[in-house]
Amino acid sequence: MTAKAQDYTPRSMTAGARNVLRSNDSASLWNCTLSPGWTEEESEILRKALMLFGVGNWAKIIESNCLPGKTNAQMNLQLQRLLGQQSTAEFAGLHIDPKVIGERNSKIQGPGIKRKNNTIVNTGAKLTREELKQRLLSNKEKYELPKEVWSAIELPKPKEPAKLIDSKRDELVKLQEELKEVQSGIAEIRRVHKSVAAIQLEEESSHSRTPSPARDSPVDLSDTVATPSSPASPFSIDAADSPLPLTDVANKENSLKRLSPTSSAKVSSKKQRTEDRNNADVA
Repeated sequence: MTAKAQDYTPRSMTAGARNVLRSNDSASLWNCTLSPGWTEEESEILRKALMLFGVGNWAKIIESNCLPGKTNAQMNLQLQRLLGQQSTAEFAGLHIDPKVIGERNSKIQGPGIKRKNNTIVNTGAKLTREELKQRLLSNKEKYELPKEVWSAIELPKPKEPAKLIDSKRDELVKLQEELKEVQSGIAEIRRVHKSVAAIQLEEESSHSRTPSPARDSPVDLSDTVATPSSPASPFSIDAADSPLPLTDVANKENSLKRLSPTSSAKVSSKKQRTEDRNNADVA
């Protein structure tokens, strides 16, 4: 959010005791959401009050005590929702039915129309005083109710406003208690999730530390075949002393022979000399 948006203050409603800007108010559309706590009945009472006292005449509406507990800021937010548009200055002081304007605005379509929560947002340049005056006159001619109609409107008055305010206050306390319960439940769920995650992590760590049977278990020698001992030779391997099967021992001997060609040649030469000596004795 830019500094300009943060410093934004609605020009049509100056800040005061009855008009407090809240942190969730929109800078581009101050009343972009329906004020919490408005019922259909209260919205209808506001509609009749606007018809009776005129748009923006918040002081008289508050003095009438028809909507106890509602501030001018809250009523202005709801007015924009009823009108279906952000700008209310062009209806200031007029005795109109805001729902008529809202129905008209709901049917307006086009590429230049932008809405936020079903409310048309101001997109053009700010109206000059003369332009605003002309719009007021035009809207007065089109939409203002006859005096005999709006002056006959009667607004409901609570019999005991103090008790009503106390009731609203009790409802607020109850809602706050329910909110605390919900927050407590959310905190408990998060705690359980953290505990489960910690247990799973500990189990994974334990499995990673478990020794592997293929690597650490002793070699099973039951499958090895014992063979009679034979004179030692440069290429012989005692199968009884070897943890390998017999076939592996034989393969190992052959490999050693292949790796020692000089020793193999010496054995062949000795054998040839022995055969020559035997043949000479026979002759």
